[in-house]
Amino acid sequence: MKKTYLLGFLLFIVQYNFSQIVRTKLPDTISYWSKSNKVGLDISQITFVNWNAGGNTSISGLAKGNFVREYSKKHLNWKNELIIRYGINKQEGQEVRKTDDQLQINSTFGFKRDTISNLFYSGKLNFNTQFANGYSYPNTENPISKPFAPAYFFLGIGGEYSRKDLNLNVYLSPLTQKTTIVLDRKLSNEGAFGVDPAIIDATTGEVLQNGARSRTEVGILITNQWEKEVFKNINLEHRISLYTDYLNNFGNIDIDWQLQLNMTINEYVRANIGTHIIYDDDIKAKEERDGQQIIVGPKLQLKQLLGVGLVYTF
Repeated sequence: MKKTYLLGFLLFIVQYNFSQIVRTKLPDTISYWSKSNKVGLDISQITFVNWNAGGNTSISGLAKGNFVREYSKKHLNWKNELIIRYGINKQEGQEVRKTDDQLQINSTFGFKRDTISNLFYSGKLNFNTQFANGYSYPNTENPISKPFAPAYFFLGIGGEYSRKDLNLNVYLSPLTQKTTIVLDRKLSNEGAFGVDPAIIDATTGEVLQNGARSRTEVGILITNQWEKEVFKNINLEHRISLYTDYLNNFGNIDIDWQLQLNMTINEYVRANIGTHIIYDDDIKAKEERDGQQIIVGPKLQLKQLLGVGLVYTF
C-alpha cells in the first residue's frame, strides 16, 4: 500500500513539472542573422551675387548607401555587403557632371574549426561596376566608361582573420579569378580596360574581328578592412585590396585603397573626408588634346572627398 502511495506521489510530481514546462513560453525562432542599413545624402552649395572676387555658383549632391546582412552560427559566418554611391555637380555655365558612381557587392563565406578561433577558411566574391556613363570632361560625346563597361568580378578561396572586437579583417587568397567585363562594343573594340582589341584592316579601317568583351586572370588577392575611433566621435575607416596575376606581369600589383574619416555631429548629421586611390596597369588613361581623345599609359587615379550631410541608420 505504501509503495502504491509513493508511486502515485512520484507520478503527480512528474506530471506537475511537465505541465509547467509546457506552459513556459519559449521563443518561436532563434535568428542567427544580423543587419545594418545606412543611407546618407551630402549636399554642398555656393552662390555668388555681385561678388567682387568672382566665382561660379555651384551645387553638388552625393547619395550613398551601405547595407550589410550577416549570418553567424557556431563555426559558420556569411557576410554580405551592398555599397552604392552616386554624386553629381552643377556649376554655372556648365552641364551637370558626375562626381561619384559605384555599385559594389561583397560576399564572404567562412568556416572555422572551433568557436573561439578568429581564423576562417573562406571563399570571397566581389562585384564592382557603375550606374551611368563616365566622360573625360568637357567631352560628353564619347564615354570613356559605361555600366558593365567595365565590371569587375572576383571569386576566390583562401583564409580570413577576423576580429570583431577590433573591427579588423584580413583576407588572403592564393587562388582568385578576376574577370573584367566590357559589354560596350565601342570600348571593347578599343581594347579598353585590358580586353583584347578588335582586329582592324589597316587600309580600309574595317573591323575584321570584334574585340573581346571579357578578360580572365588568375592570381593572388589580399584585402584588409579596419575601423577605429581615433578621437571622440571621429572614426577612421580603411579598406585596401591588392591583386597580382600569375601569368601577366606577376608582381605588378593592382591597388584599390580607400581611407575615410567619419565625424559624428549628432545622431543624423555627419561630416566625412576621404581619399580613394586606384592603380590598374590594364586601365589606360585618356586625355583631351586638340578636341580629340588620346590614349596614354596607365596612371595613378586619385579621388578626394569632403562632405557634410544627413545619415540615417536602421
